[in-house]
Amino acid sequence: MKGVEYEYKGLTEPALKNINFSVNAGEFISIIGSNGSGKSTLAKLLNVLLLPARGEILVNGLSTSNEENRSKIRQNVGMVFQNPDNQLVATMVEDDVAFGPENLGIPGPEIRARVDNALKMVDMDGFQRYSPHKLSGGQKQRVAIAGIIAMEPSCVVLDEPTAMLDPRGRKEVMDTISYLNREKKITIIYITHFMEEASLADKIFVMHRGQIINTGTPEQIFKDIRSLKEVNLDVPLVVELAESLRKEGFSVPGVMSIDGLVNYICS
Repeated sequence: MKGVEYEYKGLTEPALKNINFSVNAGEFISIIGSNGSGKSTLAKLLNVLLLPARGEILVNGLSTSNEENRSKIRQNVGMVFQNPDNQLVATMVEDDVAFGPENLGIPGPEIRARVDNALKMVDMDGFQRYSPHKLSGGQKQRVAIAGIIAMEPSCVVLDEPTAMLDPRGRKEVMDTISYLNREKKITIIYITHFMEEASLADKIFVMHRGQIINTGTPEQIFKDIRSLKEVNLDVPLVVELAESLRKEGFSVPGVMSIDGLVNYICS
């Protein structure tokens, strides 16, 4: 994104102001920010669901402003939304996952292979003949992700995909996303308000009132607890606990996971 801005009609303040950033192939990026900071608007611009009022967006060198590029960009950048029910369109899991490849004109035998492979990737193999609406929330979201994977995108943008899930469902989805990034080298752009999820990323962008106000590794971002709280954001509980221990005189290293803190304490 180069100097990107976006405005909604009827609002006095732009939703996005002078956004500049780049994401490398294979990276896991997390975007955090309070409600109304512009996170979802940014996500929709990446998939050409919206077009910028100003500035330029390039996906694999293709400009979203060029209408001839949009179909190709949407194939390269898959979108997963907050509510999986909004993305499930068929009465059977395998038909739902096949929906995207069918619309791309993929031959039947290849669609079959893609569907089975995508379901294996999200640990939903064996659910081909199930009704999506009889699945748990976490299972539904993994089927929605499988539907995107079956289109073989190079990048997946996820807009708060665990917001409607219980802790078990959130873990299922996060394990899937981490696997896709780590093992399949799919670029992940992950929008969340759960700081524990954001801490799994390679890099975090912090948004506030339509702007990116900070960028860094999870360790760098969550080290400055006061700055995050000034923009109505929290830090992972384990980070806050580690900071409290430091104030009590313990030389706790920079830990981002419960296991890391447990290992330090037990040693």
